[in-house]
Amino acid sequence: MSKSKLEYIWLDGYFPTQNMRSKTKVEDNFSGKLEDCPIWSFDGSSTRQAEGGSSDCLLKPVAIYPDPARRDGYLVMTEVLNADGTPHISNGRATIEDEDNDFWFGFEQEYFIMDRKTQLPLGFPIGGYPAPQGLYYCSVGGKNTHGRDFVEEHANLCIDAGLNFEGINQEVASGQWEFQLFAKGAKKAGDEIWVARYLLDRLTEKYGYYIEYHPKPLGKDMDWNGSGMHANFSNTTLRTCGSQEVYEKICEAFRPVVKEHIAVYGEFNDQRLTGDHETASINDFSYGISDRGASIRIPIITVEKGWKGWLEDRRPASNGDPYKIAGRIIKTVKSAGY
Repeated sequence: MSKSKLEYIWLDGYFPTQNMRSKTKVEDNFSGKLEDCPIWSFDGSSTRQAEGGSSDCLLKPVAIYPDPARRDGYLVMTEVLNADGTPHISNGRATIEDEDNDFWFGFEQEYFIMDRKTQLPLGFPIGGYPAPQGLYYCSVGGKNTHGRDFVEEHANLCIDAGLNFEGINQEVASGQWEFQLFAKGAKKAGDEIWVARYLLDRLTEKYGYYIEYHPKPLGKDMDWNGSGMHANFSNTTLRTCGSQEVYEKICEAFRPVVKEHIAVYGEFNDQRLTGDHETASINDFSYGISDRGASIRIPIITVEKGWKGWLEDRRPASNGDPYKIAGRIIKTVKSAGY
């Protein structure tokens, strides 16, 4: 009889920034298939998802991946349900309106690697600051590059888990990195970002680090870049229309619902969206071709291909929930009639 370790991963009820939780279920002779993952339960009173007198919440498996760091292990992404089987209020995945997977998303997840002993980003000396920004972005060499072994190991884990992992690079600030994931289908894209984050956070336990997803961890008044999670998105219309007019109509649909987007784009994002450091002001809305200072960037490749491609919403913060971000973007695009 073989035994497999299934790591059930879910999002808790903390608001506005949810945390990942997980626990292990050992199954006999497990097939490795999602349909054979049973619904499980947990104590919602310990995660701000239920009261103590009626504390059971359910975990519904929605995606499964091999766990590359665990013998006979699997990573099981789940949705949280109420005891009656309805989606829990904290379940952002259940609100996504993309049943035919027409929407494709590519997320660019930025983050800071923090030293657990110093509570500072890698490369920051105690009681001071490293050299100013400029030479860290896509750098090579021990003077400006910090954490490469950790980042490379995380990339290998994601690829071995079967995630559609598309790249890594050091970012503009010392100790700041980014990885990219792409998926056809908004729910799948969200699943893969959360599983990649899980692997990232779990890996820090071995290195003595932790990950800081705060969009401006060094302070809103410091002259250091913040962290975002740029959302590249398309649907059949954007991929095939060949029309500047259609692109502009879709972009304009975002203008009257700025507050609705910002509400789900991540906590403390006002500290990052200042109009500086490659961001648009949180108080404005703009779009432009190849403009990294705009709210929405129209990639130059999209224009060169005859207005067939995708758009990039640059406003989501690094701590945002990809389920909620994708769900809001889909709703706005559909409101434009596409």
